Amino acid sequence: MTEQAVRDYLLLGLRIGEHVPGFVDSWFGDPALGETAATRPRTPPELVRDATELRERLADSGLSPSRRRYLGAQVVALECTARRLVGEPMPFTTEARAYFDVDVSTGDADEYQSVHDEIHELLPGTGDLRARLAEFTARNTIPEHQLHRAVRAVSDALRERVSELVHLPDGEGVTYELVRDKPWHAFNLYHGGFRSTITLNVDAGKNLAALPLLATHEAYPGHHAEHCVKEAELVTRRGEVEHVISLVNTPQCLVSEGMAEVAHRALLGDGWGRWTSTVLAEYGIHIEGEMIERLHRLWARLLPARQDAALLLHDHGWDADATAAYLGRWLLLPDDRAHHMVRFLTDPLWRAYTVSYIEGTRLVSRWLEIDTADHATVRDRYRRLLREPFVPSSLREQLAGSAT
Repeated sequence: MTEQAVRDYLLLGLRIGEHVPGFVDSWFGDPALGETAATRPRTPPELVRDATELRERLADSGLSPSRRRYLGAQVVALECTARRLVGEPMPFTTEARAYFDVDVSTGDADEYQSVHDEIHELLPGTGDLRARLAEFTARNTIPEHQLHRAVRAVSDALRERVSELVHLPDGEGVTYELVRDKPWHAFNLYHGGFRSTITLNVDAGKNLAALPLLATHEAYPGHHAEHCVKEAELVTRRGEVEHVISLVNTPQCLVSEGMAEVAHRALLGDGWGRWTSTVLAEYGIHIEGEMIERLHRLWARLLPARQDAALLLHDHGWDADATAAYLGRWLLLPDDRAHHMVRFLTDPLWRAYTVSYIEGTRLVSRWLEIDTADHATVRDRYRRLLREPFVPSSLREQLAGSAT
């Protein structure tokens, strides 16, 4: 009974992936299941029924409570994806709740304006703030012909530091590739066997000054490290084979993206900008690392505007140009970058995914810093996230318990 419930979950995810290209983020499970999904497909209405029945059967599946909780949250998300395949209308907030196990709302324009004022004081020069930020970014952007070497250098240096957090399995490693014309900035494809390919979209690379944030997010100790540790700990050691698959638009994504967004803080702490400058200087690449770090700390407080934009697009009827103007205003972006973000928000697969970054960062950050901002404690808690399959509701419960 236990194995049947997990098998049905894996098969459901793979079968939805037959309808939604890119939905299966990674898969390194039994090839026979993949063959079954491909040769015995299900229609969208059948997928809705399969998801509903699986959700109802989990209580009697014989799985441990933690595994039932994880799979239950995931199956709710898969059922929502199947319902959208059928064409069932739903508000964006309802869709986001089902996918990511969180409630979403718009940000605070007064907070955004306050951040603009702080950036105005920090950046040298006078005049238009967006132009000043663009000039600083251009001055610190790594040229395309040096990008691969630079990210490899930072990634290798980070890999040496990861042992401070967790032991990585023998034989693990990442390969970096440059691509164009994608709706995202960077993407980690985990192959199983502790290997990943990380692709960088050079068309979106106008703000690669904060290169360590990309490398910590996608590789060490972000997505690649998380996949490696969970494959070793959960799949190989504990036999929890539900983790051989990662699926887009699920609660697992929200926790994983939140982890990746704060990975630099867990591993490097304050001073990551100077650390990066030192690493890159050995390769003849010079950036203003300390200023980049200070600006990023401020700019990160503007990022909820990305979630605002998704709500304005999908629940309030804004068009692409108006939404791009909103992003450009509050995120201080040039028009091409703002429109690239809108492309992500209107992509059929990725339209809701920004929620995973914004709400994931909020939730994971708060959980890591329960009752303390001590870096050693944050590292210990991050280590738990690498090893254990949390869902958003379980993190929220622990936060609520700490407040009582």
